[in-house]
Amino acid sequence: MKLLITGGAGFIGSAVVRHVIRTTDWSVANVDVLTYAGNLESLAEAGASNRHRHYKVDIRDRPALDAVFAEARPDAVLHLAAESHVDRSIDGAAPFIDTNVRGTFTLLEAALAHWRTLDAEARQRFRFQHISTDEVFGSLGPTGRFTETTPYAPNSPYSASKAASDHLVRAWHHTYGLPVLTTNCSNNYGPYHFPEKLIPLIILRALRGERLPVYGKGENVRDWLHVEDHAEALTTVLTKGRPGESYNVGGDSERRNIDVVLGICRLLDEMLPGSPNRPHETLIDFVTDRPGHDARYAIDASKIRRELGWQPRHTFEDGLRDTVRWFLDNEPWWARIMSGAYRGERLGLPG
Repeated sequence: MKLLITGGAGFIGSAVVRHVIRTTDWSVANVDVLTYAGNLESLAEAGASNRHRHYKVDIRDRPALDAVFAEARPDAVLHLAAESHVDRSIDGAAPFIDTNVRGTFTLLEAALAHWRTLDAEARQRFRFQHISTDEVFGSLGPTGRFTETTPYAPNSPYSASKAASDHLVRAWHHTYGLPVLTTNCSNNYGPYHFPEKLIPLIILRALRGERLPVYGKGENVRDWLHVEDHAEALTTVLTKGRPGESYNVGGDSERRNIDVVLGICRLLDEMLPGSPNRPHETLIDFVTDRPGHDARYAIDASKIRRELGWQPRHTFEDGLRDTVRWFLDNEPWWARIMSGAYRGERLGLPG
């Protein structure tokens, strides 16, 4: 199979590329313009393979996309390219609308044009797989889970832009017949995670003895999914999913934010017995909550388990331990990031 993967130098995208190169004989055309969160160092393993090629192309650039489609002739598209951080969307929504909505539209148009050039058998096999988020469903109370039929109720500029892109993908299937698949995932974590997100941010700030910001009282709940489990889920959906269907992908690992932070602190206490910052939980600093902070997300992933046979391999405890250890063992990777575009500052401040 020949894949075109957008956002393949990002956190989730690079995990998918590594998984594909490691476990299949497929080839990958990796379309990533390398914004602040794109990092080719996350692809060192795949970069050595002749089945992987990076194209520094913006998904909003239709002529450039057409050229990639003409050269790569993909059997499937996995669309992961997106602006993805809620706090950044609060600071400035325009890039989220531009990339997530206009970029998805442009990619759909390019994919549709390519699909129409294929013979009948190849058109039947082709897939356009769109990777989205559980945040499009809004916020849950203390009980219940998001299913594939939960009404959309996005509460941030980021989630609104992703909801819009989901609707575009659905429309291109029902209007033009493009064979699409959509997945909505819970919070990812794991190796190569850009340090603006909760888990890597807490790890790196704790290593430097800095205050560990926790929004509100830390009561917000998220369902955590190891990125390598997610990568496996996406290739499972690609090969087994039914066109026109959506599949929720979750880790079955609900945790309060404060419990995640405390877990990281305890792991660092254990792994760094000589640290002057022990106990690391004394660094916790409860800060003003961000605007529109959804109380709880939880994914019902029974459909993908039942119909496609996928389930996560990592428990949250084992996955978090492995993630903390990875950041301790890979300082050169994150040190180069922290010395450049992002230094761990607060984003998404009210007003």
